[in-house]
Amino acid sequence: MITFINTIVFVKDIEKSKKFYTEVMGLKITEDFGTIVFFENHFVIHIAKSIVKTVFGKIKLKSRLLQGRHNLLVYFETDDLQAAYEKVSGSGCKIIHQIKKQEWGQNVFRFYDPDRHIIEIGEPLHVNFSN
Repeated sequence: MITFINTIVFVKDIEKSKKFYTEVMGLKITEDFGTIVFFENHFVIHIAKSIVKTVFGKIKLKSRLLQGRHNLLVYFETDDLQAAYEKVSGSGCKIIHQIKKQEWGQNVFRFYDPDRHIIEIGEPLHVNFSN
């Protein structure tokens, strides 16, 4: 059986991203190994240049190509969507759109993290993820 452990997001500046995810998003760090940081709820950030070298060996990829390609959305939920929106918009993050109701009935807003990954915060959807 294969078991999901975590999602690793490549970041350019680990300190800037740690600050964003702890101060703006309110996540708690569970382990910090310098180039890779583990947060609660199976979320991980890793310095892009370091992980690319680890994964691809001698292949050199420009780190600017690794982030913000509109190919990753990180989803969070909160019981106070308006307060989250105010905190994020007050932090200087680029907002993609304000709080709006989705076609499935959930209210969400989306914005970019420091590496231009898409972040979505929504009101609780109450989906059973245990299966």
